[in-house]
Amino acid sequence: MNLVIVESPAKAKTIKKFLGANYEVVASNGHVRDLPKSQLGIDTTNDYEPKYITIRGKGDLLAKLRKEVKKADKIYLATDPDREGEAISWHLTKTLKLEDSTCSRITFNEITKNAVKASIKQARDIDMNLVDSQQTRRILDRMVGYSISPLLWAKVKRGLSAGRVQSVALRIICDREDEINAFLPEEYWSLEGSFQVEGEKKPLTAKLITSSLEKKSISSEQELNEILKDLDKADYKISEIKRGERQKKPPLPFTTSTLQQEAAKTLNFSTSKTMRLAQQLYEGIDIKGHGTIGLITYLRTDSVRISEEAENFAREFIEKNYGSSYNTEAEEKKNTGKKIQDAHEAIRPTYTDLTPVIVKESLSRDLFRLYQLIWKRFVGSRMAPARYETINVKIDAKGYKFSTSASKMIFDGYLSVYAEEEENESHAMLKDISEESKVKFLEFNPAQHFTQAPPHYTEASLVKTLEELGIGRPSTYSPTISTILARRYIVKENKNLYVTELGEVVNNIMKEAFSTIVDVNFTANLESLLDKVEDGSVYWKTVVRNFYPDLDEAVNKAKDSLEEVKIEDEKTDIICEECGRNMVIKYGPHGKFLACPGFPECRNTKPYLEKIGVACPLCGKDVVIRKTKKGRKYYGCENNPECEFMSWQKPTDQKCPKCGNVLIEKGNSLVCLDDKCGGIVVNK
Repeated sequence: MNLVIVESPAKAKTIKKFLGANYEVVASNGHVRDLPKSQLGIDTTNDYEPKYITIRGKGDLLAKLRKEVKKADKIYLATDPDREGEAISWHLTKTLKLEDSTCSRITFNEITKNAVKASIKQARDIDMNLVDSQQTRRILDRMVGYSISPLLWAKVKRGLSAGRVQSVALRIICDREDEINAFLPEEYWSLEGSFQVEGEKKPLTAKLITSSLEKKSISSEQELNEILKDLDKADYKISEIKRGERQKKPPLPFTTSTLQQEAAKTLNFSTSKTMRLAQQLYEGIDIKGHGTIGLITYLRTDSVRISEEAENFAREFIEKNYGSSYNTEAEEKKNTGKKIQDAHEAIRPTYTDLTPVIVKESLSRDLFRLYQLIWKRFVGSRMAPARYETINVKIDAKGYKFSTSASKMIFDGYLSVYAEEEENESHAMLKDISEESKVKFLEFNPAQHFTQAPPHYTEASLVKTLEELGIGRPSTYSPTISTILARRYIVKENKNLYVTELGEVVNNIMKEAFSTIVDVNFTANLESLLDKVEDGSVYWKTVVRNFYPDLDEAVNKAKDSLEEVKIEDEKTDIICEECGRNMVIKYGPHGKFLACPGFPECRNTKPYLEKIGVACPLCGKDVVIRKTKKGRKYYGCENNPECEFMSWQKPTDQKCPKCGNVLIEKGNSLVCLDDKCGGIVVNK
């Protein structure tokens, strides 16, 4: 009798169907042992030995597992193929007291009959390097969380938390907000000309790219007028025509990070929703006519590698359904240089011939949309590039150069399956144009523009940044974002992420007292150390031994220095209408509020509108700090809703010298509230 232990009941159900009657498949429902919640759980005096305990509520499940273990001759631990899965298997061997002789570890990247059966033939011992890498991550995260969070409780309010990766993610968002707030738009102009080319029906639009001054940008209307004056009655002639062909290469298949980004962009899914749905596709779904099968490979991966078998299947599928011209050349191996858990593959469909159309009836709408995205991306990634015929025309006059280009698709290649954002092919191809063609000037189209501030982060762009900076791993991007959203350090409005007042307070404390923890490079270096533990080149306790003393020192220093700036309840001159005491300002999960100091006898509370000492430009009453429903800060009138004044930036009591409107703070400058005023800036 053989026993297979996996994490989830859904995975157990799928695997059971692939194995014969002499296999029993049971689920551990995730981890069975962890560090205790009530204490640090790491013996800092005994070489940082972790103290693991059985997770509360898992007693009955473990008793059932022990019964199954007794019946079995051979036990296979088939948890997920990554650090976390390896650790779950190791904890199971300890908790269930499994013998090495009867117990083996098996892994598979996809839950299909072939993959599961092949893994049993390749059973191995538990990889302690992988386990140690997970233990190190868990211990470091626990040390940061349990050392710093109590300080935040004392300093701001109970229930706050700091984390090794979440605090860095929060800092990245805060830094972007500061950049946006300090950004000053700069004016620039573009100039397009319309020309009639001999023999062409439609006029040609070309953009000024260089002037006689070799300067590409026009920074003011005055500069523009000088150029227009220069070009008055000028003769225009075609100086250069370049015809060519360009290729658009197919994208790489999905990794966890690119799947989260693309699902956010095209399907409007949050990272947590994408991961939840991908988990279901991986663990197995009942498909009409095919039974229960895993539809995609393992969803936590940073590899773009594809197995030879899958590569061959895809080539056959493309040949059969699209023709040999759509098949890509056999590709050379790329060396990305950075460490990738390359036992893994990219995220791809387990069976290329299970097209989205075939599985549509068996999937819910969202599962179908995600599967379709993964299927199209994978098949597209194995196809030939799209090819375009291109033309570029340059027109000269008095040392000024105008340029226009056009392209026409001559072979759709991978775009026949995986269409990305459509390219703008607005200009018709100029068939008969030559350098001898006569050009007649028709008109100019000048346009005024302003430089744009960097955009607010979205979940997708934050994941991309975390990955580029080497912070976190495929399995941590989604939980990190979910945590800082749940703590109300940031809020999400129309896809954008904004920092709340609470988030600002926590970030400022972290930057002041624990600058190393929230340092991007430090966190990325720790990640690469964890990779080295995984490949066996660094001993795990060395990482912990080097980390803890510095953290402990920073915590002790912060205890002394932060006590001096403990936020006391601030008294106000607002009288509690229920008991007559002066109300005080307190911090809650959504920021500041007014509460009666007579609590618990008097439980009166009300919103706190903090005045900024500036009169409302519309009605003369006080401007106060307000919050949107989600918690994002803005400045509005205390007389709202009668008075509708609002500004995202802090207003001042100074007036714009150009139009008399209010000046608002932007970085180190003051800018007119009215964008159309021309954004006159007065240094503070």
